[in-house]
Parts: sequence; C-alpha cells; structure tokens
Amino acid sequence: MTRHFEVHVTAPTREEAEAISVAVVSRRVAACAQVVGPVRSVYRWEGEVQQDEEFLILMKTGAGRLDDLVAVVRGLHSYTTPEVVAVPIEGGLADYLGWVTAETAERSPGG
Repeated sequence: MTRHFEVHVTAPTREEAEAISVAVVSRRVAACAQVVGPVRSVYRWEGEVQQDEEFLILMKTGAGRLDDLVAVVRGLHSYTTPEVVAVPIEGGLADYLGWVTAETAERSPGG
C-alpha cells in the first residue's frame, strides 16, 4: 500500500497557487508545497484546444490525508474542475518520508 503521495495542482496565478500552498501546509494536509512556474499548459476544454500560463503546485502528503488535501484544494481553487493528480511515492529518503508522515498526522484538538 502506498503511504505517501506527491499531488500536482495547477492554478491560474502565482497568488492563488501560493494561497493554496499556505492553506494546505497550515492545515497539515500537506507537509510541504512548491510553486513552480509559470508553466505553459495545453489542454482540450469544451471541445477546443486551449493554451494558458499556469503555476504548478507540487505537494507531499500521507495517504491518510489525501482526501482532506483534495477537499481543501477544491474549496479554495477558482477553477470549476481543477487539476488535482496524486502520484504514489514508491521510494525515497526514509527520514524525509518520515517527516512527511509526521507533518501530516492528524492532531488532537489540544495537540
């Protein structure tokens, strides 16, 4: 079973990408987030090929927090159908992955 994910999200502006990043880390549904870009996105939407400048957010989370992370992104994102893709992390530095687990662990109300 996969224990960790890297989640990719695109946003239309740097400000929105940064706001989403701060929110997911503050709420402990992601251990960290990197904002990359701008990037050029080419995609089909409503039957037409579109090209837009977007900002890519790369987030790391534990499997137990993935649904919560998706819910936070959906609640903050300006797109009707935002890109939210979770890629399983199959390996990596054990200390780093342990940190991801610790930072995304659900906390008791007083903890």
